[in-house]
Amino acid sequence: MTKVYNEPSFRDGVNLMVDRAISVMSLEPGVASAIKSCNSVLQVQFPVKIRGKIEVFTGWRATHSTHRLPSKGGIRYAPYANQDEVEALAALMTYKCAIVDVPFGGSKGALLIDPSKYDRDEMEEITRRFTLELIRKGFLSPATNVPAPDVGTGQREMAWMADTYKHLRPDDINYLACVTGKPVHHGGINGRVEATGRGVQYAIREFFRHEEDLKTANLSGTLEGKTCVIQGLGNVGFHAAKFLSEQDGVKITAVIERDGALINDDGIEIEELHKYIKQHNSIENYPCAEFIENGMAVLEKECDILIPAALENQITLENAERIHAKLIVEAANGPITFGADEILNKRGVIIIPDAYANAGGVTVSYFEWIRNISHIRFGRMQRRNDEMRGMQVMKMLEEALGHHVPDNIRESIGHGAGELELVRSGLDDTMRLAYQGIRETMLSNDKICDLRTATYVTSIKKIARSYLEVGVF
Repeated sequence: MTKVYNEPSFRDGVNLMVDRAISVMSLEPGVASAIKSCNSVLQVQFPVKIRGKIEVFTGWRATHSTHRLPSKGGIRYAPYANQDEVEALAALMTYKCAIVDVPFGGSKGALLIDPSKYDRDEMEEITRRFTLELIRKGFLSPATNVPAPDVGTGQREMAWMADTYKHLRPDDINYLACVTGKPVHHGGINGRVEATGRGVQYAIREFFRHEEDLKTANLSGTLEGKTCVIQGLGNVGFHAAKFLSEQDGVKITAVIERDGALINDDGIEIEELHKYIKQHNSIENYPCAEFIENGMAVLEKECDILIPAALENQITLENAERIHAKLIVEAANGPITFGADEILNKRGVIIIPDAYANAGGVTVSYFEWIRNISHIRFGRMQRRNDEMRGMQVMKMLEEALGHHVPDNIRESIGHGAGELELVRSGLDDTMRLAYQGIRETMLSNDKICDLRTATYVTSIKKIARSYLEVGVF
C-alpha cells in the first residue's frame, strides 16, 4: 500500500469527505455524529501451527452500522492490513449500500497475512481458524454480519468460511447465506465474480448517457474509441477493462501493475495480457506493449478515462496536479485521498466516486444472499413460462405478417432469462437508478459541485431517514 505523507489517514479522509457532504445539508450535529461513528470493532489474535511452529495471526472485523441487518463487507488478506483501513472500508460499505438501495449495514474485515507465503492447506487451516473466531464473537452469521471476498481472498476462502459456519451452527438452515462470493456449486450465484467490474462498466455507460455530464468532463459522443488507463488487473480491473474494450469499444492504452506498466497507444488486448500474467506472474516481458518500470508515473498519462482499480491512496497530493485524465472512475476503494480530491475538483476533473462505482460487488452479493435465504435459483419459477409467452408472441407476429419470423429474432424473443441474465439485468438497473439519484441530488442543490459530495449527500439522507424510522433519534 502506498504511504501517504502530510495527509489524513484513510479513515479520517473518508470522514472528511462525509463532513463535506454534511456541510451542504440540513442535518443536526448529533445525527451526523451518529451516522459517522463506527458501531464496533473486533480484533482477534489466534495461533496456528504451521510447518511445526506456532504462528500468531491478527485479524479485524469492523461493523460501522447496524441500521440495516445484516452488516455487509469483504474480508481482505494482506500484509499491510490495519485497523484504520478496516474501519474506513466499513464506513464506505455503509454509504455504498445506501447508494444502491441494498438493505445492509456496512462492515469490513482483514487478516494481517501474506497469502503468497503459505500453501493451499495452510491457508485453509488459517481461514477456518479465523472464521471460528469471528463466529464465536458474533461477527459472522447470515442474520447479522456477512463477509465477502476482497483483496487476497476469493471463492475458495468463502467456501471454507461457509463450511466452517455450517459445522459450528448445524441447525441454521440458512448457513450458506453467512458469506457471499462463494463458488456457484457451493451456494454462489452466477455473475458474482465479474460483478464489481461489470458494475464499473454500467456506471460509465450511465454517465455517458447524459450529454450535459459529458460536457463537464470535456467529453462527447459514445464510449467507442475513448482511451483508458487502468491501474490493477486483478478481479475488478480485469473485468472492467475486458467488458469496456470488448463490448463498448474503449481503447485500453495503458495497464499499471505492481511490477510496472504497459503502454500501447493502439490498444492492449486485455484477455491476452491476462493470460500472460497468469503464466508469467509479471507483465515485464509482455511482447505487445512497451514496459515502463515506474508504473505510478503512468497514472499521469493523458487519457479520456482513468480507472484506478488497485488499492487506496494511489492519487495523492504528490501527483494530483499531474493527472491528465478527463474522467476518473474509482473502481478501487479510496484510490484518491481527500487532499487530491480537492485538487482534482478545483482543476475540473470529473470523478465517479468509489461509493457508487465500486458498488456492483455488494449489489450482486445482495442477490446471492437473497438466493441463499429463499433457497431457490433465480429464474427457476418463471423461465419456461417466459419462453412460452415469447413463442406465443412470435406466433401472433407470423399470423399478422403472413411470413416466418427469422430464426435469430425467434431465438431472441423465445428465450427465457436464466440466472446470469437476471443478475446482469438487476445490476444494470441498480447502477442506472443509483446514478440518476446522485445526479438528481446534485442538480437540486447549488452548493454541490461534484459527484462525490452528491453521492454522500444522497447516501446520508437515506441512512438518516432509516435511523429516524426505527427511532434511533
